[in-house]
Amino acid sequence: MSDLAALAATLAAHPNVTGKRDIDAVCAALGLGQDSPGRPGDDAAAWVDGAGWQLMATEGFLNDFVAEAPWFAGWCAVMVNVSDIAAMGGRATALTNALWAPDAELAGEILRGMRDASVAYGVPIVGGHSNLRTDRPQLAASIWGRANAIITSFDARPGDVLIAATDLRGHYPGAADTFPAFLNAPHDRLRGDLELLPQLAEAGLVRAGKDISQGGIAGTAVMLAECSGVGIEIDIDAIPRPEGTDLARWMVTFPSFGFLLAARPADAPTICARFAARDIAAAAIGRIVQGSAVSLNANGARATFWDHAERRYLGLAPDPEPAHA
Repeated sequence: MSDLAALAATLAAHPNVTGKRDIDAVCAALGLGQDSPGRPGDDAAAWVDGAGWQLMATEGFLNDFVAEAPWFAGWCAVMVNVSDIAAMGGRATALTNALWAPDAELAGEILRGMRDASVAYGVPIVGGHSNLRTDRPQLAASIWGRANAIITSFDARPGDVLIAATDLRGHYPGAADTFPAFLNAPHDRLRGDLELLPQLAEAGLVRAGKDISQGGIAGTAVMLAECSGVGIEIDIDAIPRPEGTDLARWMVTFPSFGFLLAARPADAPTICARFAARDIAAAAIGRIVQGSAVSLNANGARATFWDHAERRYLGLAPDPEPAHA
């Protein structure tokens, strides 16, 4: 097996990637498809509202993560939701939470993380639910936002360029595949970096996109490909990554600031320049193609990482075109 095929197989079996398949089971149980209200498969649900869109998203966190890193879990409850709104071309307006904890002390550490992130990103926490008499900590949070122009997961087209934009000003804090670039960052920098996404949407520069989620670049590329009903070719040597970081790990890493964007080739230099002006690494790392395969390319070789027509991922591919007589 070649190194490229081995990498593809490793990524396809990684828990960060396969964990996203839970969405398929949930959507099937609810009878949802990408044409259902709010368009499941996007980073946030979107409804037309006047000349723009209302946006809503929710994130929940594993009990062990909340128990082991309560402050970080609280921060992530805000950060991940804010990123989902930005990925849609929107600006976050308010958050609520649902918190369970065995006592006020542990709850206080979770809430301190939420409060710190709320201040940093400039998004108020306006209410929620709390219970401080449970046997384990649990946390979920919901966010609202608005967009003047929207970025979706459904509009990538063959011929588009795939761009990865990631803040590399961070480090891995341990063994987990998370890369926080927000630590010690000025608040105005965090807000200004996120503002790039609605500005790109309003300028009509981005065709489609998603924030790089727990599935990393690998899993996010499959989600984007399936939702748009296309294939994606990724040039692995073009992916910006922190110096010294193993490629396989980086491709399943959840960064605190990271987006995959599909754009017309003529617009790619402008998009990358806007990120570079804020010291965010951005580069064209591949292309949108016909078909359903997400492949890894290097040195003239190619290996299929995932084919969403053969193996559903989110289960939210567009309905096939009707046959014509």
